[in-house]
Amino acid sequence: MKFSPIFDTHNHCVQILIAIKKTLTDSLFNYIKLGMISANYNKNVFTMANLSGIARQYVERNLLNEQQAQDINNESNKESRSFIMQSLLSGACKSKDVALLVSAEFGLPYLDLSAMDSEHFVSDLVSSELLEKHKILPIFKRGNRLHIAQADPSDLQALDEVKFASGMTVDATVVEYDKLNVILEKLNAGNDAFDDLGEDLDLEEDDPKKDDGEEENKGDEAPIVKFVNKMFLDAIRSGASDLHFEPYEKRYRVRYRTDGVLHEVSSPPINLAGKIAARIKVMSRMDISERRVPQDGRIKMKISKSKAIDFRVNTLPTLFGEKIVLRILDPSSAQMGIDHLGYEPEQKDLYMEALSQPQGMILVTGPTGSGKTVSLYTGLNILNTEDRNISTAEDPVEINLEGINQVNVNAKVGLNFGEALRSFLRQDPDIVMVGEIRDLDTASIAIKAAQTGHLVLSTLHTNSAPETLTRLANMGVPSFSIATSVSLIIAQRLGRRLCSKCKKPADIPKEALLEAGFTEAMLEDAVINKAVGCDACSGGYKGRVGIYEVMKITDAISRIIMDGGNAIEIADASQKAGFNNLRTSALIKVAQGVTSLEEANRVTSEH
Repeated sequence: MKFSPIFDTHNHCVQILIAIKKTLTDSLFNYIKLGMISANYNKNVFTMANLSGIARQYVERNLLNEQQAQDINNESNKESRSFIMQSLLSGACKSKDVALLVSAEFGLPYLDLSAMDSEHFVSDLVSSELLEKHKILPIFKRGNRLHIAQADPSDLQALDEVKFASGMTVDATVVEYDKLNVILEKLNAGNDAFDDLGEDLDLEEDDPKKDDGEEENKGDEAPIVKFVNKMFLDAIRSGASDLHFEPYEKRYRVRYRTDGVLHEVSSPPINLAGKIAARIKVMSRMDISERRVPQDGRIKMKISKSKAIDFRVNTLPTLFGEKIVLRILDPSSAQMGIDHLGYEPEQKDLYMEALSQPQGMILVTGPTGSGKTVSLYTGLNILNTEDRNISTAEDPVEINLEGINQVNVNAKVGLNFGEALRSFLRQDPDIVMVGEIRDLDTASIAIKAAQTGHLVLSTLHTNSAPETLTRLANMGVPSFSIATSVSLIIAQRLGRRLCSKCKKPADIPKEALLEAGFTEAMLEDAVINKAVGCDACSGGYKGRVGIYEVMKITDAISRIIMDGGNAIEIADASQKAGFNNLRTSALIKVAQGVTSLEEANRVTSEH
């Protein structure tokens, strides 16, 4: 049989292609044997073949490796997001690197948002819902053209919707996602909520008596209501722990305490001082006509249907008006769990062991705002089971917990800590928590409760754990009662946590570290970092970490107490027993890279 010329030609081509493939394959293996090509070459080619467009550019520009790009690609398909947005949300690469890449690939200008004044943005041209939905920001307009900042230029739907909503021609500009997100959050904080926040406040506002010089003008009061509500809302959003409203002779300032450090956020006109104070006193159900004595109150704010935040309010008459301080009490802080508080493993074991005892006394000590209440409530949450009767006496009750009988002490009616404790002991308690031991009466009853089969938790204002024992002795508590009833003392401080995004290794000489208190063993695997500062943090710090001195009352320490020993002798015995003091605990956190040496020096002493 004779084949046609066309078939012969086709067969000849196939044979040629097979020969070329064999030659290429043999050459590839020879190159691999000679070490001229990596053995992973074939795999990389296959992976890259599955990537296209912008994903391939990420790999070629070394923003991601092939596997990372493939994972993000798969995730973006699953979540119905663009590859660019998924890469930004995953945190696999820096926002600036992505912005520069997409700017070059899409042929769009790049803009650094930090170089612009946010007051000049024209965000009011587009609804806040649309801005949040597409993560865009109108930055300026010229004639009939609107320029918007966008981290993901592949989102063409955003341009179409903005064009439809504004009726203008839209031009896109590429910006960094993290900077864009920060500005959008600030805009939302200012625009969204404080207009209807008054409806969410769980308040019973009566018609208050007016101050002598205050005019009854609702038109003047409306801005005050909005201003105060906005201050509250901004404080919650920024993670502040305290708000300070402070009048002076020629100015009025509002400060937030964020991560343990105060900073000024607003300076309203001084003539509004009386109205601001009156508004806060109305909200916290205080007597607004009384400005000569300090007052205490409470505000409950509903953030959503399932979450509410309480404010503890205190007023103080000063030379130029009433200074008002509000403490933000977040109930979720007591639900964090002991693993999130920052205890070292051996310290956590000591605390858990003390909580498991049927009787004894656990004392938590430290300055105001050091997290004593959170430590106590974390322990109470562990103990809060159906078979236990738990009662607390506090001034005031800071965090409401279901299953725990909480009592607000009220000195005006004679209900002090001592009276509350006496009542508790007639109520068949298993566990008793006293907000603070302030006097001999309270200390005596608490110790008697600990000696008669109850577990007692309380706080005391002292600098360190050893000083707590001498403080009780100075109150008049017999030394044998202290030695037999107190089982554990926790002294604590709160230090600022280094920002995980911008912290960098610190170049500190070893001699200086040893002089600061580090040991050779601590420096072996130490990762000492310093604060830098970025858009996501405040001065290089974000969040706080607990620094603890947990001291168990051993037999040796009990003997020192019985012999009338001082705090120095107790501290020496504690160190011999292997309990870290506050300074050592702070340095351990520095060696772990959690906080900086400067912050350790700020919250603890070197001696």
